[in-house]
Amino acid sequence: MNLDPADRLELPFDHRDLNRDLDIFATDPLAGSGLPLWLPDGAVVFAELERLAADLARADGCVPVKTPVLGKRALFERSGHWAKFAEDMFPPMSMGPGPEKDDLVLRPANCPHHALVYRARPHSYRELPIRLHELAPMFRAERSGVLSGLSRVRQINLDDTHVFCRPDQVRDEAARALRSALEAQRILGLRVDYVRLSLRDGSPSYLGSDSQWADAEKALRSAVEDAGLEAYGLELSEALGEAAFYGPKLDLQVIDPAGHEETIATVQLDFNQPERFDLTYDDADGSRQRVVMVHRGTVGSMERVAAAVLERYQGRLPLWLAPSQIAILPVSASQDPAARALADALVAEGLRPRLDPGGSLGARIRESRRRREPLIAVIGGVEADAGEVQVRDVARGLERRVLVADLVGVMKEAYVLRAASVSW
Repeated sequence: MNLDPADRLELPFDHRDLNRDLDIFATDPLAGSGLPLWLPDGAVVFAELERLAADLARADGCVPVKTPVLGKRALFERSGHWAKFAEDMFPPMSMGPGPEKDDLVLRPANCPHHALVYRARPHSYRELPIRLHELAPMFRAERSGVLSGLSRVRQINLDDTHVFCRPDQVRDEAARALRSALEAQRILGLRVDYVRLSLRDGSPSYLGSDSQWADAEKALRSAVEDAGLEAYGLELSEALGEAAFYGPKLDLQVIDPAGHEETIATVQLDFNQPERFDLTYDDADGSRQRVVMVHRGTVGSMERVAAAVLERYQGRLPLWLAPSQIAILPVSASQDPAARALADALVAEGLRPRLDPGGSLGARIRESRRRREPLIAVIGGVEADAGEVQVRDVARGLERRVLVADLVGVMKEAYVLRAASVSW
């Protein structure tokens, strides 16, 4: 049956307001501005987003790597980041006096380290493409005035993949990356307004030859055709002057209610890093050829995505992503064994129940609603005797009695499939 309208809460939109009830993250002056502390429930959300990123990367043949958050200043001088982004980087940390001292820098991007991973050994044309994936922190020296909750921070934990491929593989790799980025947004339930092909304009600041740019732009247009935007109800728009200085890119764009645009995922071709780091492969004729580097952001940064999904669902996250997926409420002490058995059965399936036996039933239901838990399971004497529970699916406004085994089954299915809602 339908629930009372009071169960369908009108909640604040901003994730910082929602966080007062949800305890996803905290800030502390001793930690510093723009450096949020992920609380236990926030750590669950982070871990689920990380698992999604890893699953999508694995499905595309990406392999995991781990690299340090620090690098010598010389690394970022070589990559070009120091010349282009020094104002947005934290100052170098001197490691001592003398001509041989190393100045270490918190990285502003992960790609230089991945370039070093690729060049750690020689590669044949037959090995390519090589796709290196890492969910890794990078750092931006944002000014205090622009910091905001999880959406603008100084440490960004980014789902980052770099593909090293032959020129003839660029089209397929770009299409593969674009499909994964669109699939990530579909699973998360986040809107994409359009896909933008970001091209260079007449500025002399872009790196690479005219022929490189022409081939890259052709490959990206073909990749869009292969990815099938129509299935997502999206169109392609081209924008001059929006390319990165080292190559054209495909951007997934969102327009907020105020009309401001944001890029939430990207597929970027790069002529710069392969040349600066001399990234090559041995071709079939024995010659050494330069690889093409493709940057692919699929899920995005954990901070931005967490903020976005909190606001998209007004705090009541889908079951697969929710820190606590179901509140189990025995009516009285005599139902405690049945409630405990249900909780144990759910935990055994990798699910996250919260058993709440104390206080009045009304107060416990209000607490569950405050915490925005997807499901509320009430077990009274009748339900305990029948091996059933009374379940409320709050977001959908449904209430029904179900067998314990059936409840465990539908919750497990929703979790494994990362479904938007439970299939009753």
